[in-house]
Amino acid sequence: MVTHVSVGLLGLGTVGSGVVRMIEGNREELQHRVGCPVFIEKILVQNVDKERLVSINNEWLTQHPEDVIQNPNIQVVIEVMGGIELAREYITLALQNKKHVITANKDLMALYGAELLQVAHENECDLFYEASVAGGIPIIRSLVDGLASDKITKMMGIVNGTTNYILTKMDKQQRNYEEVLKEAQDLGYAEADPTSDVEGIDAARKMAILSTLGFSMHIHLDDVSVSGISKVTQEDLEYARQFGYTLKLIGNAKKDNGKVEISVEPTLLPDSHPLASVQNEYNAVYVYGESVGETMFFGPGAGQLPTATSVVSDLVAVVKNMRLGVNGKSVVAPQFDKQLKQPNEIDGKFFYRLYVKDEAGAFSSITSLFALHDISLEKLIQSPVDHKGVAEVVIVTHGTNKQQDSHVYNLLRDSEMVQEIKSHYRVEGA
Repeated sequence: MVTHVSVGLLGLGTVGSGVVRMIEGNREELQHRVGCPVFIEKILVQNVDKERLVSINNEWLTQHPEDVIQNPNIQVVIEVMGGIELAREYITLALQNKKHVITANKDLMALYGAELLQVAHENECDLFYEASVAGGIPIIRSLVDGLASDKITKMMGIVNGTTNYILTKMDKQQRNYEEVLKEAQDLGYAEADPTSDVEGIDAARKMAILSTLGFSMHIHLDDVSVSGISKVTQEDLEYARQFGYTLKLIGNAKKDNGKVEISVEPTLLPDSHPLASVQNEYNAVYVYGESVGETMFFGPGAGQLPTATSVVSDLVAVVKNMRLGVNGKSVVAPQFDKQLKQPNEIDGKFFYRLYVKDEAGAFSSITSLFALHDISLEKLIQSPVDHKGVAEVVIVTHGTNKQQDSHVYNLLRDSEMVQEIKSHYRVEGA
């Protein structure tokens, strides 16, 4: 019988400090929920003498990973140190030492999740990772447990708080990308090197994790089509407003007839769409099920305590499994072989902003290229720009497919009448 549970942490940064605060500050509530006391045994840090963001018993601290991974008193290891290869090594060793593992590491789970879950299964251990996607939103447990009886057909959402903060400030305050990015860095929303966030890589890792769970097939990061927000301009946002849209970085995963498409890209959403109103650093994920219909999960996508809340929720689940004797039983291999849609099977509408020669025949030449591929135009604006002899043409197409759109894009790019394709985005229907 489990009389108490001892926990070891790998890392004591922002999230790790939040986990310690919640375990120590909510000790009585935690014991009531799981049925036994939960104690912190050891914490792996780089510098034991460093000043901490949280009150710490110095006897907990160690610079030796084996004090956590191989400690016979520790039953649960929480990995919050970040990185990929070293975290993979430590988690593998912890599982092989029969310790249950909780991680907030989305990069690791996107790349090595299937491998680590297999190691957990072989050693009859739990490996939970709720905090790896969307911070404090319980989206993973909802897919695995709450919606387990349904067939998920689509997941769509804002899963990166940094880019949503940047686009919100650009849109609402009419500020440029570079200025808002600097503000986001000063506030701690964006890293000194923001590439992973602003180029969509962070969101793509999260969509790979969600797609693997939601569609029950192995989805790799390379299966996600990715583009970021670093080229979004005020002109793009202004035209989006004129047309009744809001521009967001959207993760989109859809399954039809056993085939899937997964993408992360700047997308124009109708202003009436619920995701269009999700602002600043908040995240939101829409899940569409055949039976349940539409459900939406909304909340803070990052931050010390929201992320720590997800970690400690996983800890509660692990301890409950320990008391029931069912650890390691929740890992289910994907049911389906991966089948990715081809470009001609991916439907959508598209936004174009073009600089074209301001001369007779140019406009009809542009529209004829769309007509050549049976793409009709839903909205269109043409206006002169300051550059002599240049006009700006902004188009929103009716529904087509990605293959046809790519053909038109290439024709426009090579056309003598088109000086430059300034912007090209996907448009989500109402």
